[in-house]
Amino acid sequence: MTRDEIYAQIKEILSDSFELEPESITMESTLYEELDLDSIDAVDIFVQLRDMTGRRPDPEKAKQIRTVAELVAFVEEEIAAAERGDPEPETPMPT
Repeated sequence: MTRDEIYAQIKEILSDSFELEPESITMESTLYEELDLDSIDAVDIFVQLRDMTGRRPDPEKAKQIRTVAELVAFVEEEIAAAERGDPEPETPMPT
């Protein structure tokens, strides 16, 4: 999957799931400020991205994502990790 295809799919997820205008979503858009998403929305996004990548996202890496461009790069990395056969991240039990 190319970077443009990943970007198009992320735009579709964001516009369909959160009723955002596709033309308002750019690579530079900030998820929390400009697109007005919250932490619950972020969980929903990563559930949908798991379908794209075939992997459970690393929660520590996911917490650091602030822009659409960073989200695209994250998906690229996850797809590459899946192709290499890297193990999925361990998800610690909440304490």
